[in-house]
Amino acid sequence: MRLNGQRRWAAAGVVVACAVATFGVALSAPAGAAPGCRVDYTANNWGGGGFGGKVKITNLGDALSNWTLKFTFPGSQRVTQGWSANWTQSGADVTATSMSWNGSLGTGAATEIGFNGSYSGTNTDPATFTLNGTTCTGVVPTSTTTTTTTTSGNPNPNPGNRVDNPYANAKMYVNPDWSAKAAAEPGGSRVANQPTGVWIDRIAAITGTVDGRGIEGHLNEAVRQAAGSPLVIQFVIYNLPGRDCSALASNGELKPTEIDRYKTEYIDPIAAILAKPAYKDLRIVTTVEIDSLPNLITNVTPRPTKVDACDVMKANGNYITGVGYALAKLGAIPNVYNYLDIGHHGWIGWDDNFGPTAELLFQAANASGSTKANVHGFIANTANYGALKEPYFTIDDSVNGTSVRQSKWVDWNRYVDELSYAQAFRQRAVQAGFDANVGMLIDTSRNGWGGSARPTGPGPKTTVDTYVNGGKLDRRIHLGNWCNQSGAGLGERPKAAPAAGIDAYVWMKPPGESDGASKEIPNNEGKGADKMCDPTYTGNIRNGNNMSGALADAPLSGKWFSAQFQELMRNAYPAL
Repeated sequence: MRLNGQRRWAAAGVVVACAVATFGVALSAPAGAAPGCRVDYTANNWGGGGFGGKVKITNLGDALSNWTLKFTFPGSQRVTQGWSANWTQSGADVTATSMSWNGSLGTGAATEIGFNGSYSGTNTDPATFTLNGTTCTGVVPTSTTTTTTTTSGNPNPNPGNRVDNPYANAKMYVNPDWSAKAAAEPGGSRVANQPTGVWIDRIAAITGTVDGRGIEGHLNEAVRQAAGSPLVIQFVIYNLPGRDCSALASNGELKPTEIDRYKTEYIDPIAAILAKPAYKDLRIVTTVEIDSLPNLITNVTPRPTKVDACDVMKANGNYITGVGYALAKLGAIPNVYNYLDIGHHGWIGWDDNFGPTAELLFQAANASGSTKANVHGFIANTANYGALKEPYFTIDDSVNGTSVRQSKWVDWNRYVDELSYAQAFRQRAVQAGFDANVGMLIDTSRNGWGGSARPTGPGPKTTVDTYVNGGKLDRRIHLGNWCNQSGAGLGERPKAAPAAGIDAYVWMKPPGESDGASKEIPNNEGKGADKMCDPTYTGNIRNGNNMSGALADAPLSGKWFSAQFQELMRNAYPAL
């Protein structure tokens, strides 16, 4: 069910050396406004005549609604690729203009833009910057007016009964249906009391199926478990038309054009149940439509990884329409907390994917009558395997002058684990327009990577690949492998507020529930056979043409997979 590592298909910068120059910049502003700003320019050189540049602009004057940065390279430098601004170069003169999401800079506000470049000879920093036509002065204006910054849209992102972090000081719902299956496994009683997400992956799941009770059954049990105390119950909203356009194993029952059925037969009934007065004291967390919107960034034309079905969904707009509708309907319920899916670092961590995904999520958050106030936060690594933290190497490490970003495993990604990715994405989402107090969840249900294969220290510094491969906790063959991974283990147990900006570590994907079938299995749930779930499959462009790393004899997605559950317990970290 989880997509593939998506390589950035453009030249990338590598940080192996750092030189920082700070410049004061005075900004031209509306009539009567006092200009003033600081620019921090950082050039990071690497071998082969390439470098990465970062420019941080801090507004020390009155508020601006847009900006144009200009500077002149003193040598042969060329901008080859840029992000977070519209970059152009004429001769040695470089211009960067603001984008829709970072043009407004209040007093004291900052934005950071960047680029990759090439050079020959010496890479000397630019001597002068101008912004909106005004040359650097380095002087903080004395006539800056005092202003109050307000957030557009709903000024209170937590209306009704909502708290800032729903997981704080609250119990978490233990699904009795999953708990019974876990407890029936040898050794399973050690984790059978852990809270897990409840997946509503088809219309029939609303009222209940042979695999488990319906939404009201879970909510009634949650009220019982709460016993008057705050309690979080987690639902995965997962039934978009043309669902998960890039992975057959997790295709759904609704065809690409059936947006009306999604609204009236799926979202509306769910919202009606969640809004019942009997459940008003529960904290209901919804993970909204995993593996949907990021596909519209990474798997559409002209990307080399394009999938025809994803082109269809981008063209008809039903992912954006559907997600917006779900957010609006569910967000209208005062005790519901919507968290939007952001994939994982091995999918979205490249420059070409990172910012555009945040901006697309903001578009969806404001579609179909929704506003950004209906998004309480985001969730990373849902049903995936990315390591929470890689302790034995960082993205800034290098071996013999070669950055780890050039290793086959990292492949120019900006992130090496889910915690750094989630924290960075949170900041980028705020830049895209989301409220500053949005929270993050990380699914740690299957990213422990313990057992005998777990490294105990850094890899040998023979080459950058031996260093990364020898020290990485994530033991997958390739970051793009996502189906029932061999060697995976249970990760950090669910907990509230475990790190800065993180609302909780959660087990949103119930351990032991299959990602997809190893071979075709007839079913009426719309779920196909994806080759990435076949352990004999030799791969494709999205996983670097590597073996799939999947366990054999897996059942349909969502069905109980005893061999996987045993594997996860055996390799749990922290160990059971």
